Amino acid sequence: MLDTHALLWVLFEPGKLGRKTRAILTDPANPVHVSPVSYWEISLKFGLGKLELPGTDPSEIPAAASQIGLSEATLDPAILATFHRLPYAPDHRDPFDRLLIWQAIQRKYTLLSRERAMPFFKTHGLKFDW
Repeated sequence: MLDTHALLWVLFEPGKLGRKTRAILTDPANPVHVSPVSYWEISLKFGLGKLELPGTDPSEIPAAASQIGLSEATLDPAILATFHRLPYAPDHRDPFDRLLIWQAIQRKYTLLSRERAMPFFKTHGLKFDW
């Protein structure tokens, strides 16, 4: 599953992706998922003026992701209702990242992310790579 920054880089700045991440993404044996949380984060930050998407509107991103073969990761009520079980990492409380982490743990997905706090969550069941 892609972290939000990874989704944006896949769509708009693939040169920012590392060699290992590109290999993971291009291997047909690896289904790549996008969480609805990422679409919400993009839309919210765009609306607040904290994210620029030159020539693109946030409403176009789900279709663009689907066009390149990314699938939607389901976000069901059980994941949302148990979110409180995820411990807080020191110096990292971003609610979008935390929800993506919890969703990846619950779905047993590997989260593709460059966020510095990911190692903390490894002991709580997170598989991550970059």
